[in-house]
Amino acid sequence: MIDQSIEQAILDHIKNRQSLLVAYSGGVDSTVLLHALTQLKQQQRPDLQLSAIYIHHGLSQNADSWARHCQQQCQIWQVPLIIEKVRLDPMAGNIEQQARNARYQAIYRHLKSDQMLCTAQHLDDQCETFLLALKRGSGPAGLSAMPVESNRHLRPLLTISRQQIEAYANRHQLTWIEDESNQDDHYDRNFLRLKVLPLINQRWPQFSQMVARSASLCQQQEALINELLDNDFHQLLTTQSQLRLSPLINYSEYKRNAILRMWFRQQGVMMPSQKQLALIWQTVVEAKEDANPKFVLHNKQIRRYQNQLYLLPLYDDTEHLVINWDLTSPLVLPDNIGQLQSHYQHDLNCRLPQADEAVTVRFHAQGRLQIVNRQGSRAIKKIWQEHQIPPWMRTRTPLIYYNEQLICAVGVFVTEQGKGSQINFSVTE
Repeated sequence: MIDQSIEQAILDHIKNRQSLLVAYSGGVDSTVLLHALTQLKQQQRPDLQLSAIYIHHGLSQNADSWARHCQQQCQIWQVPLIIEKVRLDPMAGNIEQQARNARYQAIYRHLKSDQMLCTAQHLDDQCETFLLALKRGSGPAGLSAMPVESNRHLRPLLTISRQQIEAYANRHQLTWIEDESNQDDHYDRNFLRLKVLPLINQRWPQFSQMVARSASLCQQQEALINELLDNDFHQLLTTQSQLRLSPLINYSEYKRNAILRMWFRQQGVMMPSQKQLALIWQTVVEAKEDANPKFVLHNKQIRRYQNQLYLLPLYDDTEHLVINWDLTSPLVLPDNIGQLQSHYQHDLNCRLPQADEAVTVRFHAQGRLQIVNRQGSRAIKKIWQEHQIPPWMRTRTPLIYYNEQLICAVGVFVTEQGKGSQINFSVTE
């Protein structure tokens, strides 16, 4: 009966998929998942293509022997195995999160376009995930815990309890490894597993199933919210994925925050807290009209320009750089700005430097300039504004200088001192 429950759950979720990559740690959960899949392949799904991946974190002195165990087991089951080593920094804090991020990054590097990732999270893991989200004060999105399927990632054992998994493993006399870190209740998840949930389950044996039901209801609620807001969201979204502030500013706070969360999710950014959302609105959206506001969220920055919100990488300071260039070969610009090239074939709008003029590339200009096809001089700030260059791009746009004379801002304008028809410049990514 236990075998049937597990195999049926897997069959229901893998459906007609033909290629699976199983995250195999050697622990009892992933051992049961991989064993059950090999049984299904032999008995019902001979078309199923299985492979496995073991991520070697190097956190335990036993990691090498665990890798060997996985390799031996996969040889017995005739499942190809990838062993991938990752490096973590114990001094960088939150080793759990580091390990998880490194694990999934490594796995997705190996996931083929026609494959689905299979992991062995189960009912008890779902309960722990829900309680951890509750501890963080999460809303419906966080309390949705783990979906059975998302982003080419399948969790076919999510309705199966740890007790059922262990019973299956013992029935088939499977061998698995025990990670000693699983007994360290310093980690929040282990604390729940070892100290809290046994007591709760003793009082309420169906607690994990009830939590899973609540998580499922939260998933449905979140899906409904997204469905209802989808049309509004896409009307606010520009073709470059900026977010229009009008009519967002007229929405209720609840609707506005839901739209902002959809935007962050679409951009693949870690979800901000309620407090961070409020600060983003106050310090960026509600900043004075002539301000240049910025809010840093994780490894991104949120900016406002011309009534739109931008989500950008964190840029290095390039304002004081001066780079010599001989014009003969492309110049790789700093901070992933791109590659600067000179052209002599067509659409030429600059003059060549004279023999006594040294060429440099800079990212800052000041004062007043007279540019080609404009009468009189203008402040550089006004020129940037006229060309609709956002403030953060003004120190990422390469400026060509001959000696101390600004000749052009590449792709934006040419000064009267640089006017000519002998050379042109462009930046490619």
